[in-house]
Amino acid sequence: MPDFSVEGKQVLITGGTGGIGGAFAKAFLEHGANVIVADLVIPTSGLDPRIRYASLDVRDSAAIEALAASVDKLDVLVHCAGRASREEYQPEVFADILDIHLVGNLRLANAFRPHLKSSKGCIINIASMYAYFGSPSAPGYGAAKAGVVSLTKSLAISFAADGIRVNAIAPGWINTALTRGAQENEEVNRKIVSRIPDGRWGEVEDVAGTAVFLASSAARLINGATVPVDGGYSVT
Repeated sequence: MPDFSVEGKQVLITGGTGGIGGAFAKAFLEHGANVIVADLVIPTSGLDPRIRYASLDVRDSAAIEALAASVDKLDVLVHCAGRASREEYQPEVFADILDIHLVGNLRLANAFRPHLKSSKGCIINIASMYAYFGSPSAPGYGAAKAGVVSLTKSLAISFAADGIRVNAIAPGWINTALTRGAQENEEVNRKIVSRIPDGRWGEVEDVAGTAVFLASSAARLINGATVPVDGGYSVT
């Protein structure tokens, strides 16, 4: 029978204090995994004592190498850190967005490859529906996420020799602080919901469930894939 368990697995989540990243951390904890959360800024309150927290800038190769050196074992690497900006047509901002989402992804994969080789583990990258659609207000974010989909395929092929699976999740319209403005704009919200066959915004837990599945042995034949979690938005 398929084994959906992640109990006892060691999981590192970048961007793990955010909406989707936080849901990942909670889901893995509730399913028996040990969780390390790495983020640019670690809150001073409201932290879960079961989680190990580490301050990390994924643009900093030395910091990533230092974190890797401090981790003895790793089964699952989830790169969820990221940001968007209203100034992405500025080349320096565009480059920074790519550095965080895409180059940071490669830095992490390289640094933790030995750990994942030892555990025959997996990497879960976070893409977006904007990997497939143009994003006129966030060209850097869209380009970075399209790159994540392609990088996921390349890493899946390369890392397979070490027994490491690499997949990605492409969330759609998810109820987070980042999308609050769209939800509160009646016209924008109506257009979004009318296109989603499910007829509702996704919740962070919807995305987290997919991550737990991809980390389990039940997904052992899934490699190089990007799984849309968007209620059907991308097929309409």
